[in-house]
Amino acid sequence: MTQDTQAPNTDTQTTSYNDIRQRFFIEDSPVRGDVVRLSRSYATTIAQKPYPEAIKRLLGEMMTAASLLISTVKINGRLSIQLQSSDPESLLNWAMAECDQDGIIRALASWKADTDAQAQAWESMTTAKDAFAELGAMGQGVLFINIQPDGGDSYQGIVERSHDNLADCLAHYQKQSAQIPTLINLASDGLQAGGILVQMLPRTAEETYEVEQNQDAGIDDDLWPRLNVLTRTLKAEELTTLDTSEILYRLYHEENIVAPEPVALSFGCTCSREKCEMAIEQIGEAEALDIVEEQGGTFEMDCGFCGEIYPFDKDDVTAIFAK
Repeated sequence: MTQDTQAPNTDTQTTSYNDIRQRFFIEDSPVRGDVVRLSRSYATTIAQKPYPEAIKRLLGEMMTAASLLISTVKINGRLSIQLQSSDPESLLNWAMAECDQDGIIRALASWKADTDAQAQAWESMTTAKDAFAELGAMGQGVLFINIQPDGGDSYQGIVERSHDNLADCLAHYQKQSAQIPTLINLASDGLQAGGILVQMLPRTAEETYEVEQNQDAGIDDDLWPRLNVLTRTLKAEELTTLDTSEILYRLYHEENIVAPEPVALSFGCTCSREKCEMAIEQIGEAEALDIVEEQGGTFEMDCGFCGEIYPFDKDDVTAIFAK
């Protein structure tokens, strides 16, 4: 549908508006983008562990970013973003967020808070940017984008620590690796998260020729600079509280926006008892049985993403290796 110039009705905000990815296009231009809003899926994720506030917000940005970026690649599979500290003194060990083509998202982080000093340090941090800084100084720490197609070869891209926040690092990566000008804005308030991605896709050969010939065929050369200015006016609280149609209207109500049906996003986990059994096979039968005995006859494997617990006793372990 083509969005008109009237503001959308937002008197009632349903759950469907709170966990969605809304794709949009600007008619007769090479511009496309997505807006993501997360609420219940984000709340479910951060409820799994007693995350410090700064990590909660960083995970919200990462979940949003993964949900935005997977829309830019045509795969059946998963895309994940991973942050890894290279500083042994860092309070953030690692963090990751993942989204698949069906809009199933999850995230997890590991951090240090073993001492009073470490716990107090986390208490003083309140933003995603604070947690991101725990990767180390500019140029330190590692950011990865992992693309895992179903039944295909995986791809991993290394994202340069070019800025002090996740959004600008990812936008820089898109511009450098894919040669596509990209705007990314991310926000999380610890309760909800949201973001927007806008890209200027390459012109067709015909459009390029027309520009080179200085012929006016309806090509708006001021569009991208204009979108830069407009998109950067979006406030963090707008990304986390407004529904996607309201965001698009506030930013681009003077543009011809085409907005297809949105995609629902939801929390989900891929853990299973079968995967735990595969992990036990890697340990080996003798060591697994020793663990059972040390744990009083039963040991448990738990999933950090969803909290699911998988118990195993001596008979379970024996059955695994009898297959």
